[in-house]
Amino acid sequence: MYTIEEFDREKTKVFKYIIYKKRTENEIRKKFGKDIEENILEDIIEYLKEAGYINDYDYIERQVREYMALKNMSIKEIEYKLYQKGINSKLIEKYIQENREELEEFEQKSMKNLIAKKSNQMQDDEIKAYLYRKGYKI
Repeated sequence: MYTIEEFDREKTKVFKYIIYKKRTENEIRKKFGKDIEENILEDIIEYLKEAGYINDYDYIERQVREYMALKNMSIKEIEYKLYQKGINSKLIEKYIQENREELEEFEQKSMKNLIAKKSNQMQDDEIKAYLYRKGYKI
């Protein structure tokens, strides 16, 4: 068991980490897994989830909006980046299913942008290979 003071001290560390930039549950576990006792960390994560500070589904939504605003990406690339963050695959799949139409439109727009961008540097077959490697459905 641990004291309330220990809990508050460790919670403050985690809180500062997630306030600076939104984080996934997995990122928090990786960062503090060695520094904070497992039972305290689990309770802190539960507390922060209940308080709404950690929500991996909201994190997915924010990240995807950011990708869509700033980058040309295929749905596969978006999935891969989210997997890298350690987000549960079922949560990622749920988000993609619920937003399939919008994501496919974004993917098509991204592919057109990349084709236009690469057309003066590459041959058509090279562009197709490039898009295929990036996860686009050609």
